[in-house]
Amino acid sequence: MNGAMPFRVGLTGTVAAGKSTLARNLAERGATVIDSDDLAREVVRPGSPAFARIRETFGSGVIGPDGAIDRAALREAAFADEQARERLEAISHAGIRELRARRIAEASAAGSRVVVEEIPLLFEVGLEDDYDMIVVVDAPREVREARALGSRGWTAEDFAAIDAAQLAAAEKRRRADRVLDNRGGPEELDIAARGLWREILRAAGEGGT
Repeated sequence: MNGAMPFRVGLTGTVAAGKSTLARNLAERGATVIDSDDLAREVVRPGSPAFARIRETFGSGVIGPDGAIDRAALREAAFADEQARERLEAISHAGIRELRARRIAEASAAGSRVVVEEIPLLFEVGLEDDYDMIVVVDAPREVREARALGSRGWTAEDFAAIDAAQLAAAEKRRRADRVLDNRGGPEELDIAARGLWREILRAAGEGGT
């Protein structure tokens, strides 16, 4: 399969539903994972065109003491209103698309059979036609909010603003090829991931157990 286009899985879902945990699980099973948050960090590194535009648009308050983007401060500024969020997306998305294409080409050259692309705003930015399979990870709102406040240090207001800015959970589930409910613990997720991986391999023509 060296050089062939890999089977592309778009992994998305609701806020704090467990997308990254599932991505790591699939990586352990053999998937190449591309994390859009990693791409976003690379795009806005100091010295990049996006970095300069973000500083110009949102001010020096979103720059940390180390000279890099303070992601928490930028998140607060960008989610202050819809126009601010749209400005940030316009700055970062073109660079992210270019980096993503480069990573996919690298995975293809390396012979990867499955590429999982973790993209929180997959539907919102109109990428759903780019994938062979779309997986949505979801959990009840109260479960997700508890996770966000407990492990990420967000406030309830942070969670509510980011959750409200995304497509409704019901609509994400409707558009998905596969929905994974992650309201349980690690063992339940591992069992679900095992079944999902088998489905991915079958869809990719790889078989699998």
